[in-house]
Amino acid sequence: MIQQEISTLFRKFQEVNALIIGDVMVDSYFKGKVNRISPEAPVPVVSLEQRENRLGGAANVAINMKALGANPILCAVVGNDEFANVFEQLLEKREMSNAGIIRSGVRYTTVKTRIIGNNHQLLRVDAEIDKPLSKKENEDLLDRIDDIISTSKIDVIVFEDYNKGVLTKQVIQHVIKLAKKHGIPTTVDPKSENYFEYKGVTLFKPNLKELEEGLNMKINAADPAELSNAADLLAKKLDNEISFFTLSEKGVFIKSKDEQYSVAAHVRNISDVSGAGDTVIAVASLCLALDQNIKTIASLSNLAGGLVCEKVGVIPIDREHFFDEALVLMHGEK
Repeated sequence: MIQQEISTLFRKFQEVNALIIGDVMVDSYFKGKVNRISPEAPVPVVSLEQRENRLGGAANVAINMKALGANPILCAVVGNDEFANVFEQLLEKREMSNAGIIRSGVRYTTVKTRIIGNNHQLLRVDAEIDKPLSKKENEDLLDRIDDIISTSKIDVIVFEDYNKGVLTKQVIQHVIKLAKKHGIPTTVDPKSENYFEYKGVTLFKPNLKELEEGLNMKINAADPAELSNAADLLAKKLDNEISFFTLSEKGVFIKSKDEQYSVAAHVRNISDVSGAGDTVIAVASLCLALDQNIKTIASLSNLAGGLVCEKVGVIPIDREHFFDEALVLMHGEK
């Protein structure tokens, strides 16, 4: 892929309307310095210097897409609470619509609080309700999704599953059927709860742990033959077109009916892997929406996931840095 092709692809990211459905959350950070151990217990004392709230979960997929110039539309259910207000304020700050956000009076907004001392994560505290949506919440969410798809040009639908209850069987099956009716490609970043409910999706992207748990088998991530066999087993169960496995330090593996590729991880100074999977599915989904081949999907997504791991915390991809690195990568592959 030459420079002109990369430039064209990155420019076309701006034309993509992506519908992201899944579990959203607020990532809350307490950052400071650690200079001593508590006299009360053998734990570090963090001298607080900064508090920050960021969009997380499925919303992190959206902000990665937004960072690349695309138009993401989030559909999710939050509580009717203080952190729902924080969430919508963060959406507004990033100039993203809240049209797909449903407020529930019986749930509360998921918040993941990370304590960071000396640029290292020391502790995480999760506040969440992970029960499946009620019948009414299902209906309200599906009505909103139907309305968005019928009134907007949607180029790709992303299921971002964090096992917090938004992606119920009813939601998954309804949306996949609707996507097929409208000819919209679908991508999935799965978790274990509804792993095999995503029948008929276009691209299915588990990490190695999720793949092994889903298929109930150990897989050697360094062996393309084992990965290929796993992709075949997955396709038999899901009837998906593309299997895309993220393998941490082993890179990624991708397979369609006609071809397969293994892409090695790039040597990076890893600071924090939080949110890397969100970045990978965001880039893969945009590339799929623009009809890129599976090798390009795997190469660019793998690169993007590695870049965000160099930062502490859940940070969206930097478009200019990604573009520069993509030029080097694709020229090298030529």
